Amino acid sequence: MAITPLMIRLAPKLGMMDLPDPRKVHARPVARVGGIGVVIGSLASIYLWLPVDNTIGAYLFGSIVLLLFGAWDDCRDLGHYVKFVGQFIAVVAIVYWGDVWVSSLPLVGEELPQHVGRPFTVVAIVGMINAINHSDGLDGLAGGESLLSLGCIAYLAHLADGFALTGVAVAIIGGLTGFLRYNTYPARIFMGDSGSQFLGFSVGVLAVLLTQRVDRSISMALPALILGLPIIDILAVLAQRVYHKMNWFQATKNHIHHRLLELGFDHYQAVLIIYSIQALFVVSAIFLRYESDSLLLSLYLGVCALIFALLLIAERAQWKVVNHVAESGLTTIVKRAKATRLFADGPTLFVKASVPLYFLLGSLWVQGVTAEFGLVAITFVGILSLALILHWLPLSRYLLRLASYGTAAFLAYLIQKYAVQGDSLLGRVEIGYFTALGIAIALAVRYGRDTQFRTTPMDYLLVFVVVASAFLQRELIQDSSAGALVIKVFILFYGSELILNARERRWNGLLDISVLASSGILALKAFV
Repeated sequence: MAITPLMIRLAPKLGMMDLPDPRKVHARPVARVGGIGVVIGSLASIYLWLPVDNTIGAYLFGSIVLLLFGAWDDCRDLGHYVKFVGQFIAVVAIVYWGDVWVSSLPLVGEELPQHVGRPFTVVAIVGMINAINHSDGLDGLAGGESLLSLGCIAYLAHLADGFALTGVAVAIIGGLTGFLRYNTYPARIFMGDSGSQFLGFSVGVLAVLLTQRVDRSISMALPALILGLPIIDILAVLAQRVYHKMNWFQATKNHIHHRLLELGFDHYQAVLIIYSIQALFVVSAIFLRYESDSLLLSLYLGVCALIFALLLIAERAQWKVVNHVAESGLTTIVKRAKATRLFADGPTLFVKASVPLYFLLGSLWVQGVTAEFGLVAITFVGILSLALILHWLPLSRYLLRLASYGTAAFLAYLIQKYAVQGDSLLGRVEIGYFTALGIAIALAVRYGRDTQFRTTPMDYLLVFVVVASAFLQRELIQDSSAGALVIKVFILFYGSELILNARERRWNGLLDISVLASSGILALKAFV
């Protein structure tokens, strides 16, 4: 998140701009330097936090090679053969130096000899690099698909005590999250080949490590579900090019996302459809990880066949999405309700008043605040004070969010740990409050008149990740309340963001005062 704004400014000077053409869906030049931020953010974390053995060293080397070749291509538009040179250098390094290769295949009883398994792995990972590279056709698409795959890999690796694999996956998730902040439609930046090649390389390598080294008890067919839609998409496109006797490497508009747009789906809808399919695959991978190879492959191929059959039927029938139809009875009722002040303004007012009140009452309620927590509270007081003093600078907006989000997460944890646990009545009250707050936020975002908050496909992705994390954490942590804490923090983040985006500045001031007061109260409780 820190590197990306700088790269956006440097992109025109570096010649790293993605210009519109008939095959692309954007109508104005966009910087394609986001991949540099993703790679640097990810690799810095990996290098600092993980022991660099042969495997990690080969992975770092391969990633840097792909970054250099990708950035070169983003500047000069290299041909496919030059890009293949960089891809094979990176993959050969991880397979032969890092010793990452496929020795067991689904439905094959015997292990593959090295002279077969290693070349097969090279071809497979190079294919995955190009699959992600070609799926990078809509804002947030390749990044969101990869984020879901990496989350699945991180979770399964953690269950199998694969510390290094979990660390690599989580580091890339961090880099991707910072990038997606700027890549949601309409994107301010593209990842370019430097980012898409890195992601394809990473998910391919990590999927092999998961099944071939970290946890060999899971199905060998699991990578098909983990990697999901990009695999079948690139194979289908390649098959069409071969069938029509086209150049295999000639860019065309017959990927799944292009076909959805041709059917009349808008940018958001196409991305959400693909996110949903990818989410189905990764959730199936988690819950069916010990099932037979034949079952997993049947599920994967069956879903893919259904997707392409529906696309083909719709295209041949010349079916189009109709966005302008006569209003249904439900739509009429909703419009009438929106015209009432209670419906249009009530949820928004509830959010604006209750979130600051939660901060104040929560800080008064909790007990047992340790010195370490007191230091954190003092830090938030300092950040918020600096933001208020420098209110005319653009930096102040980021400092306000840092203080608000940090205090929300910090306070929710303290309330969960020191107030709610052991008090069933307070626990039920809090559940009721957060249920009402979540509903109010959804209504305010969708129907509120005094809000500039707009949902994007990234919000959908975050909702899925957070809700999935809340359920899956029961296997990771003995304390079942951890999942509930994740959801509470998530709701508070969205509530704070809605207030910070309100047109009326007085609500911003109320939130600032409550954050400052609650952090100050917690600091006093820790040291007085």
